[in-house]
Amino acid sequence: MRPHVADRRPGETAYRAEFAVAEHSARHLRRILYLHLSAWELPELADAAGLALTELVANVVRHVPGRRCRMVLARIGGGVRVEVADDGPGLPAPARGGPLEAEGGRGLVLVDAVTDRWGVRPGPGGRGKTVWFECRAGHAGDGTAPPS
Repeated sequence: MRPHVADRRPGETAYRAEFAVAEHSARHLRRILYLHLSAWELPELADAAGLALTELVANVVRHVPGRRCRMVLARIGGGVRVEVADDGPGLPAPARGGPLEAEGGRGLVLVDAVTDRWGVRPGPGGRGKTVWFECRAGHAGDGTAPPS
């Protein structure tokens, strides 16, 4: 049985929405992601993409005034691309070193470890940014590069 994905037309390969997020929002956004991955017959990407999405949402909650973000889920070939955009200041960067007991700073390191590709794109006019990642079937989180 296939789950119903709200406002999804047959053959549609993208989902776009805007949210004000809070500490528990990642759970709801993961559910949306999982529904789309299931409908796109890509359930094997759920763990990696869900973890990466959780980290991006946590960064919005921690660092973006007003906690508003825009999310795009898009099917790309044999995988998924997830984008989280916000109007917050500065561009994120993976943590380098630091004490193992530190409570933060490893989110993008995790994103890098479980996805095939990721990046940051400054927003229009230098305002905000979009952090994105891609997971491809047969590659996500296994340390191999996706096909070119």
